[in-house]
Amino acid sequence: MEIGGQSSLRNQKDITVVSKRSDPMKDILIEDLERKSDERGWLIEVLGSKSLEVPHEFGQIHVSVAYPGKIRGNHYHTRKLEWFCVPQGKGLLLLKNLKTGEEKELLMGEGALRTVKITPGIIHAIKNIGDTNMILIVYANESFNADDPDTFYEQILE
Repeated sequence: MEIGGQSSLRNQKDITVVSKRSDPMKDILIEDLERKSDERGWLIEVLGSKSLEVPHEFGQIHVSVAYPGKIRGNHYHTRKLEWFCVPQGKGLLLLKNLKTGEEKELLMGEGALRTVKITPGIIHAIKNIGDTNMILIVYANESFNADDPDTFYEQILE
């Protein structure tokens, strides 16, 4: 969820990140996807039950469009897991460990079809680096709650 305004900014000292490990970068999962095509078009299997932790309640799926040169994200979560997929367009995903500053860049979309699991404590932003609209599919393991958004702004990509 894109956030804006001063009301959504919080002091990092008051934040606890929930992660299975002390290094959330190690919990990131990148799965390359197979594009299946025929005369009707194509499909990709973005996320299956094997990718989710069990037991698991359904969270939320949203689809976002980023115009050429525009950025989505520039935030992190303390408890939410998110899975990103770019089925159309070209994106540059930047991931940064909130605690250590370690960074990882990934191309997504055309020529790099994949699903990326983003763990708590990882600042993330994706930029449309193509000439057409970039479609981003996001699955979050919990639904958005305006009273407790678990979304903290941190700019890492301009």
